[in-house]
Amino acid sequence: MKQQGVHPEGAEGTSDAASRPDGPESPENPATAEEGGSAPKEPLDGSRDEAHVDEVEGDEPLLPARVHRPSDLMRLLVGVLAVIVLLGIAAFAHGTTSGLEQDINKGTGQAPDLLIKIAGLASSIAILLVPVAFAIERLIKRDGLRIADGVLAAVLAHGVTLATDLWVAKAAPDSIQEALTQPSPGDIHALTDPVHGYLAPVIAYMTAVGMSRRPRWRAVLWMVLLLDAFSMLVTGYTTPFSIILTVLIGWTVAYGTLYAVGSPNVRPTGRTLMAGLRHVGFHPVSAAREEAPDTSETGDRGRRYFVTLEDGPPLDVTVVDREQQAQGFFYRAWRNLTLRGFATRSSLQSLRQALEQEALLAYAAIAAGANAPKLIATSELGPDAVMLVYEHTGGRTLDSLADEEITDDLLRDTWHQVRALQSRRIAHRRLVGDAILVDRSGTVILTDLRVGEIAAGDLLLRMDISQLLVTLGLRVGAERAVASAVGVLGPDAVADCLPMLQPIALSRSTRATLRRLARERAQREREAVLEASRQAKQARLEAGHEAEPVSEKAEKKAVRAQARAEKRAIDEALEEAREEDLLTQIRHQVLRIRPQAPVEPARLERVRPRTLMSFIAGAIGAYFLLTQLTHIEFGPLVANAEWGWVAAAVLFSALSYVAAAMSLLGFVPERVPFPRTVAAQVAGSFVKIVAPAAVGGVALNTRFLQRSGVRPGLAVASVGASQLFGLGCHILMLLSFGYLTGTEKTPSLSPSRTVIAGLLTVAVLVLVVTSVPFLRKFVVTRVRSLFAGVVPRMLDVLQRPQKLVTGIGGMLLLTFCFVMCLDASIRAFGTESSSISIASVAVVFLAGNALGSAAPTPGGVGAVEATLTVGLIAVGLPKEVAAPAVLLFRLLTLWLPVLPGWLAFNQLSRKGAL
Repeated sequence: MKQQGVHPEGAEGTSDAASRPDGPESPENPATAEEGGSAPKEPLDGSRDEAHVDEVEGDEPLLPARVHRPSDLMRLLVGVLAVIVLLGIAAFAHGTTSGLEQDINKGTGQAPDLLIKIAGLASSIAILLVPVAFAIERLIKRDGLRIADGVLAAVLAHGVTLATDLWVAKAAPDSIQEALTQPSPGDIHALTDPVHGYLAPVIAYMTAVGMSRRPRWRAVLWMVLLLDAFSMLVTGYTTPFSIILTVLIGWTVAYGTLYAVGSPNVRPTGRTLMAGLRHVGFHPVSAAREEAPDTSETGDRGRRYFVTLEDGPPLDVTVVDREQQAQGFFYRAWRNLTLRGFATRSSLQSLRQALEQEALLAYAAIAAGANAPKLIATSELGPDAVMLVYEHTGGRTLDSLADEEITDDLLRDTWHQVRALQSRRIAHRRLVGDAILVDRSGTVILTDLRVGEIAAGDLLLRMDISQLLVTLGLRVGAERAVASAVGVLGPDAVADCLPMLQPIALSRSTRATLRRLARERAQREREAVLEASRQAKQARLEAGHEAEPVSEKAEKKAVRAQARAEKRAIDEALEEAREEDLLTQIRHQVLRIRPQAPVEPARLERVRPRTLMSFIAGAIGAYFLLTQLTHIEFGPLVANAEWGWVAAAVLFSALSYVAAAMSLLGFVPERVPFPRTVAAQVAGSFVKIVAPAAVGGVALNTRFLQRSGVRPGLAVASVGASQLFGLGCHILMLLSFGYLTGTEKTPSLSPSRTVIAGLLTVAVLVLVVTSVPFLRKFVVTRVRSLFAGVVPRMLDVLQRPQKLVTGIGGMLLLTFCFVMCLDASIRAFGTESSSISIASVAVVFLAGNALGSAAPTPGGVGAVEATLTVGLIAVGLPKEVAAPAVLLFRLLTLWLPVLPGWLAFNQLSRKGAL
């Protein structure tokens, strides 16, 4: 693949295209070869464009006929949101809508009848003729695809209007119906249409075919729409909200259609570029596109061409069109949402703005004394593309250089260019390897200035320094990168950039490289641990073969000693294999020069992903809580409850969090604060309301242990061991209590269709994963890597009987607390005659909890309530007692702890414990 500026020897400064091996004189280009390597000069007016044979070497691959523009999707979402807001206003602001209609009717009622009739007649005719006229004009210009898009959008808009009319007539609230309709002037017993069935399709058609982008047709369009709205309002056949809703539906359906089927691709080709160069005074012979990877970070920088001329040195030309401008839109929009304003550029930028920004940065960089490509011309290539013409800069990018070619002089020259930019407050914003060009003389040239910024603040300038430190550190190491920066910028300037030395401040490609290196380091650490474990086992086996028979006590002592030796060997191997990441190495190098340098990371994020997830999770939890509480009649519950038993149920519910902390810490040999572990279990009551119980708790406990200093693999092993022992205890207790009830068959507890569907889905996924070799290998590799330290972890736990007792005791206590909470809830609403045995309550709870864990709903909502209620009724509890008892139990163990759980979750997150 060709990199930017990667040209053959002799390309720079040549006056023709013969310097390129694939140039116009090669056999691959016979047209120009027959002309002796030169072409006749073209007049600047382009009169001979058709006669000229444009040679585009390695022209673009076939472009897709249609493209899906993010701008169309954004307009679709804005239209849907506007419709929702309009209906919300109509539903809840009834007084405002009524007053607005009265004011409009009062004002329009004074219009002369003649004007009303003329407006109505003109709009009725024009609203049909204008689309037909535009269609004829497009067909004459052979643009039938746009007409087809418009017709499809009109058909879909008509279907949406019919569905909306049906909904308003049959199911919409009365306030919405009153806002969108009124008694028809022709028939007082009938209502007007909520949405105009002919107007919405016309608007959708006009929008889809692109009439709004043509000034004359746009003026005619708005005139027709205003005349039609005026005549309909005055004659009483519509309401203001109906007109607005009609326009929004037509507009939204049009952009939804365009995004679904795609817009016609108007991206200019290489031949269009050749014609555009002639129009600005150049005489190109051939153009070769320089191939580059298309990513969301680099795809919007434009296509680049190496252009040879008849009578001068070659050119580097960049072409930017609307489609490339849209690439990476959603990534930039996400960065703009989550990062502060100085951290990223605007996600919505017109072609004119992009051209002006790149031209301004090119001129400003050269004026600052930095080596940058010289911009010599700019021009538009039609309404949807622009081009920027630079003097050719031959050379290779930093990424393409071999390690031995990156000398200290080259590093210092790179920093000199950055210092020149920063002396004039210019931020490059993308100092990665492919933006640093080195010509044949060894001169460094900074390219890709398009995303830069003039009059930049201190934070942006420091981000440039930190980015270049990482870019160079990836090639030459942290020590040389820091030494070269200090030698040019000085120790203070380098030390000031340490707060910016964080992944979020780096480019996307750099972050991806750092993640790849982190995975490789983790893999080396895992391999070292596995090798140490293997060697320790091999040594133990050899020692066992050679050892003479000893007493049982001595044998146990020897086994414990061998286990400790194995653990020590694993820790030593892990310590030897552990490597610092590049960012840490750079920090250490800078701190050696400036020990007092600030190291606290700067706050660049406006909204943290964790905060956003907490907000979404809180909204979901509130929704579930409100939907459950709306069906509760609190009066009878409060009047009939035995408050002593309610207090006991609350006590058992609170004690369950202490038991949960014990059951977790019993399988963690490391020292973890018990109060903080209890707080983490309280936070789990918030997490499980937005995720299945079998998933949310495991993820939270694993994260908590990692933040408490336990290595990731060992944290997973501890949580996994806790879950495994918990499952075993659960099954044993279910069988034991089932036996105590006097029957070996527990009550019939049929799972709901949701549970069955969830279990079948899981089964199908397991079958798919096990049957596809690639997926099977991926899962096995991940599981094996995560559980690499499970065996040593279990050996650690077995060597500490008090830990094992704490873990198993915590599990038993946890089950006891839930069973007693359910029993107290039953006694709070029941009588002596309606009570059941503890063993029966335990059986019902264990069965219901198992089904709740398998259910795919957050916290087992629905499945647990149904199972517990049916189970209690099956063992003899009256329905009027079972239902409120289960409701109270779920309130105490699921819903009421949500608020304390949310507070604990945010508190632990702020302290870095989650």
